[in-house]
Amino acid sequence: MVFHRFTKDLPFSEAEYNRRLDKTRKAMDRAGVDLLFVTDPSNIGWLSSYDGWSFYVHQGLLVFPDADPIWWGRNQDANGAVRTVWMGDDRVIGYADNYVQSTERHPMQDLASRIIGMGLGKARIGVELDNYYYSAKAHQTLMEELPEATLIDATGLVNWQRTVKSEEELIFMRRAAMISEKIVDGLLERVEPGVRKNEVVAEVYRDAINGVGDFWGDYAALVPLLPSGSNAAAPHLTWDGEPFREGEATFFEIAGCYRRYHAPFCRTIFLGEPSDIFKRAEAALVEGLEAGLEAARAGNRACDIANALAAPLESAGIERGARCGYPIGLSYPPDWGERTISLRSEDETVLEPGMTFHFMPGLWMSDWGLEITESILIKEDGPAETFCNRPRKMYVKS
Repeated sequence: MVFHRFTKDLPFSEAEYNRRLDKTRKAMDRAGVDLLFVTDPSNIGWLSSYDGWSFYVHQGLLVFPDADPIWWGRNQDANGAVRTVWMGDDRVIGYADNYVQSTERHPMQDLASRIIGMGLGKARIGVELDNYYYSAKAHQTLMEELPEATLIDATGLVNWQRTVKSEEELIFMRRAAMISEKIVDGLLERVEPGVRKNEVVAEVYRDAINGVGDFWGDYAALVPLLPSGSNAAAPHLTWDGEPFREGEATFFEIAGCYRRYHAPFCRTIFLGEPSDIFKRAEAALVEGLEAGLEAARAGNRACDIANALAAPLESAGIERGARCGYPIGLSYPPDWGERTISLRSEDETVLEPGMTFHFMPGLWMSDWGLEITESILIKEDGPAETFCNRPRKMYVKS
């Protein structure tokens, strides 16, 4: 591993990048992959430290079993790569701009010619088939241009290496959590009947980007979600210019983000006096959260958390079919999850110290919704640690 002249600006140590690359290479070997082409920007960043808003064009990281990775992308974005990746400048290559959004040529033609030039035209090449950033056209073009290669589905290969966080990563997640707390504190202060949603979201962004102390905020992989009243039955609505209203609950799904590391955090605010159904749901949800945190121990399974959550809800007559959590860490739009483990009754993945999840048992009923969630860390011993430290309840402002 040869670090370049911008080493002082890298977010992590040389040992940390070595750890990540070693884990990935061992996974490649187990999968029978000679060359790995990584296109998920979260995986690219995790392995190389690349950070730039360039994922709207084709780009990727070539990972070899015995040489430093190569960042490949648009020529103008190569300037950002030499400033952010740990590899030497000779491990950054770009393609010409006439490949961008062209109907006459495709960037994968450039990539294929480079792979052939490296003597890997007959290699077993892993590609992230089920990925937001690897298109059907990209795959088709690679197959056409590399007829002697074998393209292997390596979806999730790198993602699974990211599940256990290092101490260096946990430092960043704790800083993100501080920002999450600041955002929620601001929401509790500002949300009132008659205040327009867009005005509150503007302050959310102000708090998120200002950060806490010296810990500046990065942009989150998801925009704030905040449906109210009957619209809270739909978990992924954003905001509009309508005012908050008396007699309605609004859940806020937000995340502080520090150097691409996230700490999602959701709380619900009810304006006025909540009905009995909200009070019963809150009590059952909080009881389930506490039970899930107790079950979130090293050696237990992902499904144990989900099952612990489900029992109090079922006793209260509340049914929810959705999973109740997913791994978190470094991410880019459109999702802050890592797309591996799911906290649900079918997932028997064994929990390990250092795993981090958004434990998010949201309730989305026919005409109302409620979210009280925690980002958690699986510890060596004992129940999970929560990254944020705020009351686990529905906030009522009357």
